[in-house]
Amino acid sequence: MAAAAPRLSVAMERTGQWVFSQEIPSDIVIKVDDASFPLHKFILLAKSGYIRRKIMESDRSDLAIIEIKGIPGGAEAFEKAARFCYGVNFEISVQNVTALRCAAEWLEMTEKSCEGNLAARADEFLSKAALGTLPGAVAVLNSCEGILAFAEKLRIVQRCVEAIGYKAIHEANSPSRPPPDWWAAELALLKPPFFQKSLAAMKSFGAAPKTLSTAVVAYAGKSLPELLLSAGGGSRPSPSAPADLTTHRKFNEFLISILPADRDAPLPVGFLCSLLRAAIFLDSSAASRNDLERRISASLDQAAIGDLMTLSFDYSGQRLTDLGSVRRIVVGFAELEIVGAAAQRVARIVDAFLAEIATEEDLPVSMFAGIAGALPKSARRFDDDLYRAVDIYLKAHSRLDEIEREKACSVMDPFRLSYDARLHASQNKRLPLQVVLPALYYDQLKLRSGGNTPDEASLSSVSSGRGRPADDALAKENESLRLELARMKLYMTDMQRSQGGRGKAPMAALPPPPTAGKKPTFFSSVSKTLVKLNPFRHGSKDTASIEESVSVVAVKPKKRRFSLS
Repeated sequence: MAAAAPRLSVAMERTGQWVFSQEIPSDIVIKVDDASFPLHKFILLAKSGYIRRKIMESDRSDLAIIEIKGIPGGAEAFEKAARFCYGVNFEISVQNVTALRCAAEWLEMTEKSCEGNLAARADEFLSKAALGTLPGAVAVLNSCEGILAFAEKLRIVQRCVEAIGYKAIHEANSPSRPPPDWWAAELALLKPPFFQKSLAAMKSFGAAPKTLSTAVVAYAGKSLPELLLSAGGGSRPSPSAPADLTTHRKFNEFLISILPADRDAPLPVGFLCSLLRAAIFLDSSAASRNDLERRISASLDQAAIGDLMTLSFDYSGQRLTDLGSVRRIVVGFAELEIVGAAAQRVARIVDAFLAEIATEEDLPVSMFAGIAGALPKSARRFDDDLYRAVDIYLKAHSRLDEIEREKACSVMDPFRLSYDARLHASQNKRLPLQVVLPALYYDQLKLRSGGNTPDEASLSSVSSGRGRPADDALAKENESLRLELARMKLYMTDMQRSQGGRGKAPMAALPPPPTAGKKPTFFSSVSKTLVKLNPFRHGSKDTASIEESVSVVAVKPKKRRFSLS
């Protein structure tokens, strides 16, 4: 009580300054919370049905103290109501009108007591001033937070929500002042439950999908500014205390739960990726993350490489954090069975993304192959861009063993490489030799049968943007290599036939071996290598046995641009 004494005396002193006459002593004290107001019965009886009833119901004719508990707005709202009873001027504003209107209802200061009472005055301010502008309606709605039950009963919340929904749509269609999206910034000031109600009102009034999306993006940016930074935009976000993380996690999950349906408002993919990264950082619920991954999958053809980079790296842009989400997103897109231009665009995005992250030293081959192989072969017209990503990965991971290199290369189809890409692959010592053997053997058969190879120049220009190499020597060497590979293939075919011919071993005519005494060439050494790689001697390696891993990897940042060489 010692702490409350100063407030009691201050309230009494302040009240004494505006009571209309000090010549008439107060005959009643109204106690509200810790404050006391010395007032006059006959003044209060004329305006407040509640106080009149309390005095009439009392057994004491000299009732001097009335204690009020639970009045909306507390002592501050009661003081303004008392001022109104005494005819003392005070300001009604968008910040206090809700509390004043609720207090007037609680004190029964309505038209039943007298005409033009406080309740009617507050309603008039709401209708003609507060709810006449979008900022005013937002401020009034936020002021309902502490007295929500009273405000809802008096339909103040409903009136505010309807005003906000209508005016926001009007401003979105015909902005009254710059910038054009100023209305979205106003909505971003709303408390979470009120924003949700306002969004529903906008939808019921026929808001365009773009309008709903703009409102959500602005609201998220205002509420989680640090967590929605782009990759490389700064260091670790500041909310690191458990309480802060819990608060942000709850808000992140709330925000995800109120996102408009895809058909109502397709959200920007970059925004969804940033929101998903925040959800991963905050350890939001699996349901929240799954919802975002599904949304990103559905709009993946609208994404940019930077969107996937934002999702994959931490806030410093130096550590890979969650490639598992990227893989699930790509798989989700593939499950939609989208074909045509959209699928080809996604394939280009994924291949370029893989080329960017391929230099990360600790990137597991299983994850690299899992993302690259998630798309069906039909999504790519050519595998040149994928080959580039594979080559960069093999260059950056030179210590991979044979089975791991085969795993990385298994995602591309040599038959879907352009001529220039096959030409490059045939000279690429980083590739397992048997990776390009089928395609080169196919070319050799076509040449032997007199068929023409595809229009290599046009295929190359479509897929990789590079012209056909002008180095005739390189082309000649590649032709020799293909002959060597074809000769080895025919030899293995004859071996198979001889095993099925009951001891007979007819040999097919083979291209003539290198001339005796001729200096060994690179291609003759390749033939020896092919003999060692004969699958009928030792069996082929099974790359499917590599254990999948989705663990988080910590990587030192490196330059991510490598040229094919």
